[in-house]
Amino acid sequence: MGCCTGRCSLICLCALQLLSALERQIFDFLGFQWAPILGNFLHIIIVILGLFGTIQYRPRYIMVYTVWTALWVTWNVFIICFYLEVGGLSKDTDLMTFSISVHRSWWREHGPGCVRRVLPPSAHGMMDDYTYVSVTGCVVDFQYLEVIHSAVQILLSLLGFVYACYVISISMEEEDTCRNK
Repeated sequence: MGCCTGRCSLICLCALQLLSALERQIFDFLGFQWAPILGNFLHIIIVILGLFGTIQYRPRYIMVYTVWTALWVTWNVFIICFYLEVGGLSKDTDLMTFSISVHRSWWREHGPGCVRRVLPPSAHGMMDDYTYVSVTGCVVDFQYLEVIHSAVQILLSLLGFVYACYVISISMEEEDTCRNK
């Protein structure tokens, strides 16, 4: 059997999803974005489950992974809408931090080419407020970096969904032929 079967492709896609999710998890931790941290954590667990199901020929685990990829695409579409401020959403709200902190995306101040300057707080401003940080010279604005991250997640999830459906169908066919013998 060739190496580039649907099963091997799904294993590679799951590995890519894990790497991408871990990278995203790190930057969400740096930005104290608790909603994406929880989502990424669940995603990592389900992708590991899907990877295990693919390696161990467990179609039920792959089915869980398949359902999750549909939910993950929905979550990432929401993230894109959030950062592009579609439908009344605003990237300046505390929605991603559950209103626990005033932190925002880590990329807001640390994006490629960004120059971060701390300005003296105003007389009536508070020191823990983020209005005293000035960011200039960014090559790509932070919201577009977040959108790119979500778009990559969507692409990997859609490919994973297709390959997972294929692997499930092949597994079911093999199971049916074993039962008929």
